[in-house]
Amino acid sequence: MRSHDTQLADSQPGSAQDKLPLPALLALATAVFITSLTETLPAGLLPAMSADLGVGESATGQTVTIYAIGTALTAIPLTAATAGWRRKRLLLTAMAGFAVANTVTAVSANYPLTMAARFGAGVAAGLAWALLAGYARRMAPAHLQGRAIAIAMAGIPLALSLGVPAGTFLGHVLDWRAAFLLMTALTVALLAWITATVPDYPGQRTEGRTSMPRTLRIPGVAPVLFVTFVFVLAHTILYTYIATFLDRLGMGDSTDLALLLFGAASLASIWIVGAHISRRLRTLTIASTLLVAVSAAVLALLAGSPVLVYLAVILWGLGWGGVPTLLQTAAGDAGGESADAAQAMLVTLWNVAMAGGGLAGGILLDTAGSTAFPWSVLVLLLPVLVVAVAARAHGFPARGASTTP
Repeated sequence: MRSHDTQLADSQPGSAQDKLPLPALLALATAVFITSLTETLPAGLLPAMSADLGVGESATGQTVTIYAIGTALTAIPLTAATAGWRRKRLLLTAMAGFAVANTVTAVSANYPLTMAARFGAGVAAGLAWALLAGYARRMAPAHLQGRAIAIAMAGIPLALSLGVPAGTFLGHVLDWRAAFLLMTALTVALLAWITATVPDYPGQRTEGRTSMPRTLRIPGVAPVLFVTFVFVLAHTILYTYIATFLDRLGMGDSTDLALLLFGAASLASIWIVGAHISRRLRTLTIASTLLVAVSAAVLALLAGSPVLVYLAVILWGLGWGGVPTLLQTAAGDAGGESADAAQAMLVTLWNVAMAGGGLAGGILLDTAGSTAFPWSVLVLLLPVLVVAVAARAHGFPARGASTTP
C-alpha cells in the first residue's frame, strides 16, 4: 500500500513523469541552507557580537542554544496546529519568520531582544524542518522521492562547510550585523523563488493531541527516532568541538581545511545516497553508521598522523552527509499517512540531540579531555548499529516503503 504522500504526488499534473522539478527542489535546498546557516552563524561571530551586546562570549554562545531550544519546544505542537494549512502558505510563513528574526538580530543592541529573536528563528526552523522533507517527497514520483529529499537536504553540508566560513569572513571584513542582514536579503529572494516555482499541496488534518502518540506506535517509527537521536548526539559531540580536538593535536591551523574536506565528502555522500536510497535505504544507513564509526576509531587510535586525521574527516563526511536524507526518508516511509507527525518528532529529537551533544561534549572536555570525543562516538554508535540492523521489517527495511508499487 502506498503512502499518502505518494498518492498526492501521483495526483499532481506531470508529477508522474520520470523527472524531478529541480527549480522547486533547489528552492527547498536554499531554505534548508538558510535554516542551517542561521543556526550556526553566531559561532563564527562571537567576539564581535559579544562586544556589541555587552555580554561575555559564553553568553553570546547561548544564541545558538536558544535557537535549538526554540525548535525542540515548538516543532511538534506547531506541526499539529498547522496540519490543515496549505503547504505553500506554511512554507512561506516559516521562511518569512526567518527574515524577521535575522533582521531583528542584525539591528538589536540589546541582549534579551537578540535572544528573543534567536528563539523566534528556532521556532520558524522547527516548522520548516518538519515540513521540508515531506514537501520534497510530494514533488517527486514514487521512485525518485529519496533523490528529491537528497537534493533538498544538500543545503546542510553547504551551510556547514561553505556558509559558516563565508559568513564569518563577511562579519570580519564588514560587520557581524551585515552577515545577518545578508541572510535576510537571501530569505526575501527565496520567498519570491518559492512563490514562483514551488507547487502547492493541501494539508493533512489530524486529531491534534492524539496524532503524535499514535504515530509513535506505528511499527518502525520508534527505531528511526532512536537512531536519529543517538546518531545526531554522537556526531554533535565531536563536530561541536572539532576545532578544540584538532588544536590539542597541534592542528589548530588546519580546522578550515578539515571542515572543507568534511563538507566536500558530505556532498559526495548526499549524491551517493540520492542515487541509491530508493532501493538501498537499509544498506546505506548501516554503511553510514560504520563509516562514521571507522572515522572515530582512526581519530581515537591514530590521530598522531595528520594524513590519517584528514582521512578520518573524509570518512566522517562520507558517512554523515547522507544521514539527514536517510533518516527523514525512513521516518516518512515508516509514518505513512502520519509522515508529517513523524517528521516533527524527528526534528524535535534532532535538536534535543544537538543541544545535548554540545552539553555532553563540554562535560567530556572538562572531565576527560578532548581525546574522549572519538571514543564517545564509538560507544554511542554501537546501539545505533544494533537497532538499525534489527529494524529489518519496519524502520530500515531492505526496500523503502516509497518504492512500493
